[in-house]
Amino acid sequence: MKLKTLRKALAVTLALAVGLTPLTPLLHGVVAASLTGGSLALSSSVPSAASTSYTFTFSNITLSSTKCIQVIFSTTATGTSMPTGMTTSGASLSGTSTYMPTPASWAIASTTPGTVKVTFATGETPAGATARTLVLGGITNGSVAETGYFAQFSTYGNVDCATSPLDTGTTNYIYTTGQAVTLTVDPALAFTIDLLAGSQLVNGVTTTVASTDGTIPFGTVTASANSIAAHSLTVTTNAGSGYTVYTRYTQAPTNGSHPIDDWTGSNAAPTTFPAPGTEAFGYTTSSTSLSGTAARFSSAKFAAFTTSNAEVAHSTAAVSSENTKVAYQVGIAGTTPAGTYNNSTVIFTATPAY
Repeated sequence: MKLKTLRKALAVTLALAVGLTPLTPLLHGVVAASLTGGSLALSSSVPSAASTSYTFTFSNITLSSTKCIQVIFSTTATGTSMPTGMTTSGASLSGTSTYMPTPASWAIASTTPGTVKVTFATGETPAGATARTLVLGGITNGSVAETGYFAQFSTYGNVDCATSPLDTGTTNYIYTTGQAVTLTVDPALAFTIDLLAGSQLVNGVTTTVASTDGTIPFGTVTASANSIAAHSLTVTTNAGSGYTVYTRYTQAPTNGSHPIDDWTGSNAAPTTFPAPGTEAFGYTTSSTSLSGTAARFSSAKFAAFTTSNAEVAHSTAAVSSENTKVAYQVGIAGTTPAGTYNNSTVIFTATPAY
């Protein structure tokens, strides 16, 4: 018993004399240095995620010729059983790795499930001892979430990945189930029709009278001067496919049995409004993004109102405070019967496209 005790004490004394600590691992009877600052980052921690990248970072690296870097993924800190569902056979070495000066010179293989070996028979000395990375891609994560696993990282001065150990370090990692995000956004539409004062330029024509919020008061019209009014239309919507604003009227302005003639231009093919002296009533729009021929109303082209909806503003995407101006023009002839013309209402409808 005394001889055993003496031998044990002598072994501890010898270990302390050559600078070993009880935590320093022994590989094949040779001391390997302990890496520090170890970390392992996964590009995805979701269980069973394919093509995941594993980025190892270590410091306190031994600056001598390295020929093998080995990683063992395991369920315990010193075991060899890899996590359930994990696949390493497709492992690849990323060129962003900094552990070795020229990653392209190194080969990678995983012939034993859970063990990845990166080798270079010529060997290379790490360019620095601090914050060096090894990035392994093409790995399929294990299938079990919220269970701690280990990655045993070791380097060797021999391509056999067994002899001439250099450094070793172990990191811990865990897979976590992704958290599905859901939310609801309610459909939204805001549509306003605002008055425009006189002397406002709208698509090449200038208003001669002011509109109100709810009326188009042309006033007294003569055969020598047409009357022009306008409104400003503003749309805000979160509709992914945009919106369309349509216009129509209930009927032409009428005095007794005589309606004001509609202009001959149409929404699909608007034309220039006639000079004073011709009886006509129509509209134009400042929009240049209509469906079909987008800018067909440009250069003061006018169309006749009908009792069916016709497009005056359009967008194919959600918008915020998009503005379009619509002008109305009326002219009379010397033979247009005198009197007050009314009984006509212009209607705008904004329709979102979700």
